Amino acid sequence: MKIAFIGTGLMGIHMARNLLKAGFDVTAWNRTRQKAEPLLADGAKIADSAAAAVNSADVVITMVNDGPAVNAILFQANLAADIAKGATVIDMSSIKPGEARLHGEKLAALGIAHLDAPVSGGTKGAEQASLAIMAGGDKDVFEKVRPVLAAMGRPVLVGPAGCGQLAKLANQGIVAVTIGVVAEAMLLMRQGGADPDKLREALKGGFADSIILQQHGQRMVEGNFVPGGRSAFQLKDLVNLAEEAGHLGLSLPLAEMQRDRFDHLVKKMDGGDLDHSALFLELLERNGL
Repeated sequence: MKIAFIGTGLMGIHMARNLLKAGFDVTAWNRTRQKAEPLLADGAKIADSAAAAVNSADVVITMVNDGPAVNAILFQANLAADIAKGATVIDMSSIKPGEARLHGEKLAALGIAHLDAPVSGGTKGAEQASLAIMAGGDKDVFEKVRPVLAAMGRPVLVGPAGCGQLAKLANQGIVAVTIGVVAEAMLLMRQGGADPDKLREALKGGFADSIILQQHGQRMVEGNFVPGGRSAFQLKDLVNLAEEAGHLGLSLPLAEMQRDRFDHLVKKMDGGDLDHSALFLELLERNGL
């Protein structure tokens, strides 16, 4: 399969690299060309335009910031018109479920298949090809491109169009709440005179253990908030989660609380470009520390 990869940022560059390692023919495009050029050493072709990237591609993967960015690329810039009939667009960005369904409908009218397939696992998961990939769409389309998705992680079809994005919102709610309680545990240990780093060792393998405890707990202890997953994107997803819950007539109090905390971190503390584990800093401020 010939693959066009649109968006080679923090996550996308590793995902594209793993497709190359799996033997796929990859042409990459990024708005800032320099961010795509490291892939040349891995055997990728770098296109001068998005239209040139999708020319003759069997699969087009988009990995950009949000729904409006996907819409701008595919429809406002009319990239969809350059994609071959019978090709498949896999949108791996994190966007609203309704936006994913609308994009799928517009592409279907052009004879182009579509999956919404957002991911979780951060830059580490992207680098190690261990991403959780939550796909929404037609089962036959999913099976056709499963080898492409499997080169980047562990794909699961969770339902029809838009359900991949719904699963990503659920994921982000779990992530945000877990980051919040891990931060509280680390602060409790530190202020109580215990070694917060040893807490991770003590809880390993127990019911309270998690990837977030091990990875982000360490970040909190070290004060290392270089972004693997940016707080601004975490906030965006929590805003979308609250909006989707509202459409369904649901109240999700824990997710809503974390949305408000991330809003404070991003907008009042200028933490949008920090890793989402930097919610620990919001907790410190909340406690006058």
